Amino acid sequence: MFHPKMRYTYAGIDSHKATHTAVFLNCFFEKAGEISFRNAPGEFPGFLKEAEKIKAEGTTLVFGMEDVSAYGRPLADFLSKRGYLVKHVNANLVAQERKNESLTRKTDSVDAQSAARVLLSKFDKLPNAGPQDKIWMLKSLVARRQFMMKSKTALKGQLYAMIFAHYPSYREFFTEIEGKSSLAFLKKYPSPKKLKGVTAEELTDTLYAESRFKVRGKAEQILERVEKDGDTSSDFQDMRDYAVVSAASQLEANLKEMEGIEALLAKVLELFDYPLTTMKGIDTVLASSIIAEIGDIKRFPTPAKLAQYAAVAPVTYASGQKDLKFANHRHNRRLNSLFYDLALLVSMTAGARKRVINPFFYDLYHRKLSEGKTKRQALKSVQRRLVNIIWNMMTKGEPYINPPSYNLVEK
Repeated sequence: MFHPKMRYTYAGIDSHKATHTAVFLNCFFEKAGEISFRNAPGEFPGFLKEAEKIKAEGTTLVFGMEDVSAYGRPLADFLSKRGYLVKHVNANLVAQERKNESLTRKTDSVDAQSAARVLLSKFDKLPNAGPQDKIWMLKSLVARRQFMMKSKTALKGQLYAMIFAHYPSYREFFTEIEGKSSLAFLKKYPSPKKLKGVTAEELTDTLYAESRFKVRGKAEQILERVEKDGDTSSDFQDMRDYAVVSAASQLEANLKEMEGIEALLAKVLELFDYPLTTMKGIDTVLASSIIAEIGDIKRFPTPAKLAQYAAVAPVTYASGQKDLKFANHRHNRRLNSLFYDLALLVSMTAGARKRVINPFFYDLYHRKLSEGKTKRQALKSVQRRLVNIIWNMMTKGEPYINPPSYNLVEK
């Protein structure tokens, strides 16, 4: 009787932007061959033809890949659609395998062979890496929005630094620099020099054209404050004006692109049966980010597994009579941050009237504090409960029923 693992030839693949490297092992961990090929769909049929020549007679090829969602995604999709079994090999396992083999060098060949060894030794435990276009598309959009957010922050910083030299009282007539009226004003009047001769009526029309809302006395207020600030002009004023207009235009384009991305995220969310936005505090962007970081919820058979992945639950180290618990340092930091931000939102109050958004989590947080927990520990309890709720919404498709909110401070 043959062992089930003898039915396969195991191919570990190390994926990169330009090339892939595949190393083939038989069931006895013996190297059967190696192939390097370009990361281009036109090269994949040729690779598969060569791989079929390398495999042991009477066996079936099975593939193990670290990267199945970025550079390796096209190859994983190609192999899966042709009926080959593709397994996702965790990068930490590959690194540990390389360490166990006492390999001091790190090359594409070594990484591919380590992936093949992990594939063989943990074959039954590794998850299948079927094509997940919805999640891949969602991750791409979320990543793009994160980049745009960083760009927005940088642009606002640059713009603030430039305009306060021109308009010292800027904060008094525009509270937000990214507002439509604010950007329209800066693009047309980057410095007081451009405001000379402009009447209150002309300025009002400029502001109204963007905001569609006429604020009585706004134009007069701006002109009055600018006059009181005095002469702020400097050498090379025209060049400084150009820089302000350029930054304001770029920030405006950034905001429009973010709006477009968020509209696309809303459409993609409709493809998932995950009613995360039914919970107050979870908008389209946060729901998309959570799903993008979790990926396929089937990877986590229990909420506890998801909690460990998000570092919301501690890792246990037990030996003899010792049973210690430590924070999980091999977690998804981005997902942990998302749960932390959500825990803050649902357990705190908002606004001058101290509105309690979610009484259940508000009470849970303060009960933990009364038990002697620190604020961080209390928030961790809220995070852990949120993991349970989100896991249930993603696995069962059940919407969240929000408890009635209320204000701590009455009018």
